[in-house]
Amino acid sequence: MAVPISQMFTVVTYVFKQKLAGRRRYPLVLMLEPLFRCNLACAGCGKIQYPDHILNRRLSPEECWAAAEECGAPMVSIPGGEPLIHQEIDKIVSGLVQRKFYVYLCTNGILLERKLDLFKPSQYLSFSVHLDGLKDEHDEAVGREGTYDAALKGIKEAVRRGFRVTTNTTLFAGAQPVRVREFFDEMMAVGVEGVMVSPGYSYQKAPDQENFLSRERTQKLFSEILSNPKKSWCFNLSPNFLEFLQGKIDYDCTPWGSPTYNIFGWQRPCYLLQEGYANSFKELMGETPWSLYGHASGNPLCQNCMMHCGFEPSSVDDTFRSWAGFVRTVKNTMTY
Repeated sequence: MAVPISQMFTVVTYVFKQKLAGRRRYPLVLMLEPLFRCNLACAGCGKIQYPDHILNRRLSPEECWAAAEECGAPMVSIPGGEPLIHQEIDKIVSGLVQRKFYVYLCTNGILLERKLDLFKPSQYLSFSVHLDGLKDEHDEAVGREGTYDAALKGIKEAVRRGFRVTTNTTLFAGAQPVRVREFFDEMMAVGVEGVMVSPGYSYQKAPDQENFLSRERTQKLFSEILSNPKKSWCFNLSPNFLEFLQGKIDYDCTPWGSPTYNIFGWQRPCYLLQEGYANSFKELMGETPWSLYGHASGNPLCQNCMMHCGFEPSSVDDTFRSWAGFVRTVKNTMTY
């Protein structure tokens, strides 16, 4: 099982409370960005193209804790940038763990091995290591040789020390299904808890705009990758989301499911689009024109997006929205 029972119970209980309260829109995961600075310059990233005076800014631990409490989602994902560059990342994480948030600390893995002493193994903490496939594919994607080996070394040491470790893979045009399946095998062999996989999104600031996938190409690619999935594979994703990636289920985006807080405030409407900022989580939820976003809205910026941050919450909500959704989840859990 890719997710501990305690975490599953917390999330299920939380979602039921939202349903009983009659809330149509509720957050599932807080995307907390304490900085944009990174030690890589990936061509598909839209977070590192800011000028230095922006890249040098940081959220304080107190700002991070306050955002998590204000949002109230049971899980906190800490992307960036590269969070391990933040000089107080250990304090940020320990404060969130003390507050019993389930934390996914996202990292490219370059600094992971040398930074492990800053953290303590906990059911509330998982390192989510960004690997875009096997060695050749990953090093090419991030533009630097040796990054895969460094990340893999960090993963093995973290697993050895008893940390929860997952991986996060973003796929672009040219991804080879056979190689992706081999990557899943390798990650299971080194002992990661689960793999997350998602198609890339065409960030407007990303240097490379040629290799993002259309919706049709995404569905074809993931149908080939996920056909006859191996029982040994563990995914850190809803099984319904994996069906969605193959075009077997149709969901619309729920951007409020993964709200983003960063150095500018609460980002509208989601982690991927930057269309202004709200001063509070309440303002974000209450004053964002949600009907203008998502595939069904006709918004051209949303037409090819199938990212997990928008559709994973949709797939989770489907489980609890009806008996049909619950049965679908149970069925798909038996497959993936």
